[in-house]
Amino acid sequence: MTIGTACATWFDGRWNEGNTPVLGAADHGAWLGTMVFDGARSFEGVVPDLDLHCGRVVRSAEIMGMKAPLESGEIEELILEGVDRFENETALYLRPMIWSREGLANLIEPNPEETALAICLEALPLAGLGDVALTLSPFRRPPPDAALNEAKASCHYANNARVIRDARQRGFANGISLDQEGHVAETGSTNLFIVRDGVVETPAPNGTFLNGITRQRVIGLLRDDGVDVREVSLTPGDLTEADEMFVTGNANKVTPVTRYEQKQFSGTAMGQRARNLYWEFSHQTRSAA
Repeated sequence: MTIGTACATWFDGRWNEGNTPVLGAADHGAWLGTMVFDGARSFEGVVPDLDLHCGRVVRSAEIMGMKAPLESGEIEELILEGVDRFENETALYLRPMIWSREGLANLIEPNPEETALAICLEALPLAGLGDVALTLSPFRRPPPDAALNEAKASCHYANNARVIRDARQRGFANGISLDQEGHVAETGSTNLFIVRDGVVETPAPNGTFLNGITRQRVIGLLRDDGVDVREVSLTPGDLTEADEMFVTGNANKVTPVTRYEQKQFSGTAMGQRARNLYWEFSHQTRSAA
């Protein structure tokens, strides 16, 4: 499945046009879910934090018991090479993927040495600002002793998908999941921030959700800009008291939220501020050209 209008795939040492087949029916990753991936972005001639995303896909592989076929710096170089295949201003979704081809004798464990790498680059515009409504999801995040939550692994996304599916069926764009203790974790696809009395609050990482690269970047940018940002434990009650919300993630970076449940927010000033700061930072980074 391609998500963009054009696609280039690196696999087995060369670039190919389109949605290149990469998995074998007997690949360990195909039938036992040992695939990890990461997502980065190229837009307006910049590729912010690409090195961090490439480092995370290597770490995710290690967490899942696999050894990455290439070092993170080599993956980064390949992605930049692939970006050059597109027009400079094309907005791209950059996705390196690593999976196990073989299992050990017990079949269930991946053979750490028998891994494969594919890089898929897809032309995909960043979504503009618009109405974004969130709701509280009935589906929770698994605790760290029940899932390898520190890895950006494909097998985690079935739960994320039902969070989003349930929210959309009820007329919302996304759902906010709690952890097993009843604290706010994340949405089905993004990290969450709320604003109260000028203070920005975001769930403290506790092993139940991915501590996003864009999340960390935005926290730093806001603090450098004089904003009080606190990583705390949030409850559903805190969500109802929010003056504003915004979300961060790789697909669209920073997105202001316009409504939570039936509460329409009167403004999105902090979300806009965070988005503007992120764009300023991005254009100070290395060019994709």
